Amino acid sequence: MDISIQSSFLPHDDPDASLAFWRDVLGFEVRDDVGQGRMRWITVGPADQPGTSILLAPPAADPGVTEDERRTIAEMMAKGTYGWILLATSDLDAAFDRIVAGGAEVVQEPTEQPYGMRDCAFRDPAGNLVRIQERR
Repeated sequence: MDISIQSSFLPHDDPDASLAFWRDVLGFEVRDDVGQGRMRWITVGPADQPGTSILLAPPAADPGVTEDERRTIAEMMAKGTYGWILLATSDLDAAFDRIVAGGAEVVQEPTEQPYGMRDCAFRDPAGNLVRIQERR
């Protein structure tokens, strides 16, 4: 079976702030940016991985989402419990320093975890938890 990850979804509530974070702070390239205002779908990804992307999208744009669900999503995003992603880098300290300089909310500084992984965590402008593990 030949299956790969093409795209993953993260919500945004401010497309310009999300775009600035993922493009300018993390250095991802913008692959697509459609829509207008808060109803924008922005696709970003690492320049050296053209087949893997993150879709930054308005979380409640689906017409099947009820008003109660929209409120719940907004509450979870505000708490930082709705979206998360795990990334990896070969230089965790340099990545952490760049992200801190970009103004991200730090959740955890680079730490050696008891399960054998060194990682850090922060939040993007929409409150999504972004963990970065160090490749060894």
